Amino acid sequence: MKFPGLSRATSALVSTTAIAVATLAAAPLAAQDAAPEAETAGEIVVTSLRRTETLQDTPAAVTAFDSAAISNAGIERPSDFIALTPNVTLVETQNAGNAFVIIRGITQNRNSEPSVAVIVDGVQQVNPAQFNQDLFDIDQIEVLKGPQGGLYGRNAIGGAIIITTKKPTDELSGNITAGVDNGFGYFVRGGVSGPLAEGVKLRVAGSWYDTDGFINNVFLNEKADPVQDFSLRGNLLVEATDRLTFDLRGSVNQLRTQGLYYNIVGDVNDIAPVEVNNRGQNDRDIYNIALKVEYAGDNAVLTSVSSYDTLKEILTGDAFDFKPIPDSFFFNLFEFLFGAGNGFDLNQSQYLNVKAFSQEVRLASPDDDRKFNWMVGGYLIDTTRYISTGNMIDTGNGVFPVYRSPSTNPLNPQFSFLADGQENFAWAMFANAGYEFSDQFRVDASLRYDRDRRRQTTLTPQGFLPNVPGVPQAQSGEVRTAVFDDWQPKITLTYEPTPDFTFYGGYSRGFRSGGFNQTGVGAESVNAGIVGVGDIFQAETADTFEVGAKAHVGPVRLGAAAYTTKSENSYFFVFLAQSSTQNLGNIPETRINGFELEATAEVAPNFDVNAAIGYTDSEIKAFPDASVIGNEAPQISRYTLNLGAQYAGPISDTVDGLFRVDYRRTGKTWWEPFNTTVRSPVDIVDVRAGFTLQNGVSVTGFASNLFNEIYNAEFSPGGFVFRARPRRYGVEIGYKF
Repeated sequence: MKFPGLSRATSALVSTTAIAVATLAAAPLAAQDAAPEAETAGEIVVTSLRRTETLQDTPAAVTAFDSAAISNAGIERPSDFIALTPNVTLVETQNAGNAFVIIRGITQNRNSEPSVAVIVDGVQQVNPAQFNQDLFDIDQIEVLKGPQGGLYGRNAIGGAIIITTKKPTDELSGNITAGVDNGFGYFVRGGVSGPLAEGVKLRVAGSWYDTDGFINNVFLNEKADPVQDFSLRGNLLVEATDRLTFDLRGSVNQLRTQGLYYNIVGDVNDIAPVEVNNRGQNDRDIYNIALKVEYAGDNAVLTSVSSYDTLKEILTGDAFDFKPIPDSFFFNLFEFLFGAGNGFDLNQSQYLNVKAFSQEVRLASPDDDRKFNWMVGGYLIDTTRYISTGNMIDTGNGVFPVYRSPSTNPLNPQFSFLADGQENFAWAMFANAGYEFSDQFRVDASLRYDRDRRRQTTLTPQGFLPNVPGVPQAQSGEVRTAVFDDWQPKITLTYEPTPDFTFYGGYSRGFRSGGFNQTGVGAESVNAGIVGVGDIFQAETADTFEVGAKAHVGPVRLGAAAYTTKSENSYFFVFLAQSSTQNLGNIPETRINGFELEATAEVAPNFDVNAAIGYTDSEIKAFPDASVIGNEAPQISRYTLNLGAQYAGPISDTVDGLFRVDYRRTGKTWWEPFNTTVRSPVDIVDVRAGFTLQNGVSVTGFASNLFNEIYNAEFSPGGFVFRARPRRYGVEIGYKF
């Protein structure tokens, strides 16, 4: 819908508001979980607003999945639940440690902070590379949309994802699932739980996935994407008294796969065969240990959360232009002078090592105080980060990882190398409160201050630092510091005329810290004529106004929300081939407008249908290159459309059946500020069907991307594309006791 005389963004906002208001006038709408069939008591209970309440009563756009919905939908990876959430997309990339959550137009990129705060069992993930892991033994997932800085602060600029694993139990119980897919791959996942002593309970869960892969490498005549993925998690819960509990958790994830099998294309819709001559290596190891201590007093609850994380990742493989040596760009660079084959091909390596300690302490009102609830607290995180990147000459003898020093291997001579160390310390103070003035009217407010001090040391040997005429020469050993800080207020008004109707609206600000590109990037960008990219990228803020409503009318649940966001200093990505560095630039101002409409209904006993649409319109308002102003912001899809149906219920006196189909359409997607290419809409259908016996045994067949839609999951400036996974299908057998 367009309105004469208005800008595209303003017109979109008016259209959005008109649609939402018209819909609300017809029937007040309710934000609804993506799998209502799993509800056992009429409502899923959520905690994403730092208090326990039903989804119907929550004054926010929340998509929630309980344990039954997770099982029925076959949610095994973050991409699975994100595909069922309107106005949220996931860009899966070549690097296994990077999967970017795009939520309501708030984007994420390599080496940036996340676009959402990810909270697992009350502990916030401190590194974006932690997010893209297998999900197993999960009790509930909540996706909270819109800036949540006042509640979750650090990185909650686009929202928050709350993941709750299954808790230790008072009696011995467990589950196990094993299966095969067309990879050819096999997987096993499960958990076991029970008491160790009075007041002491333990739960251990794990998963293993091994597959040959799905994408052909036509040059090596093998699969380009084999995976071995191992995860293990333990949870010891000690109820020392009826008031004091200790919750100790530890986890490990080890991923082994290949990397850097890009293609170079002119248009993101072009599909090219993978033909790298190097298998590549992408190994990632994540370790975490966390302790949550909670003391419930008469008038307040004191909580302390301590967490220590380590992450190491090595990525090595082919470099531009990802062709076999005889066909590669650099190998034939001097063909016009000396004939073909007088150059040299390149490969590349990147090493990342991150260690982080975080501590949060908060004091809150008891959860049963519905009239007035409050919370105050503080948070700190100390992070040490090392990263090195570089190119080597490809001699045809394979690729070799490069860690903290340039390669001295004669089979892997170093061509370029950059390395930096960072020591970052951030802290925050926060407070929030909510008061019910009546049974119908409530006000919630929160305020948080975040301050992030970053210190970077150039560790690149002097001989490898770029030297560009007219630009100050970077020096090995030099130290740069920067401080990023901001206040993050949030206020929400809620009106609930009856238990079945909820209206809400408010304002919130999100903040995401800035940081450093690798030393020398600014000079290289100047040399390459690239604007908006320097050695430092600035912090991003997002100011959002939102209105929404929820309703439960008979068997139908409806939901709507409309919002407008002003984003300052959002990110865009630039790859510099000379140093193989992955860099961030800033877009000074972007306006984002959008809405979501959702509906679910139980049309027959145990048979449910659902539909949802999310719409996002973005417009770049300011940029160093005036030709970009008015363009779409990078990585944002114009809309998401979800349709689904599920039967989950008895098919005989002793057998329960499951049949589920989900359709997702992701609209046009733009990838960089100049809008040189746009991906066409992508249509994906997933199906699951199976049965469960009374003894706890289940058999389920599944197919993801049933119709084998072939498309590129990612596009980066320079024409780099990463192929999305094609159809995957298989069967799994489960047992619960």
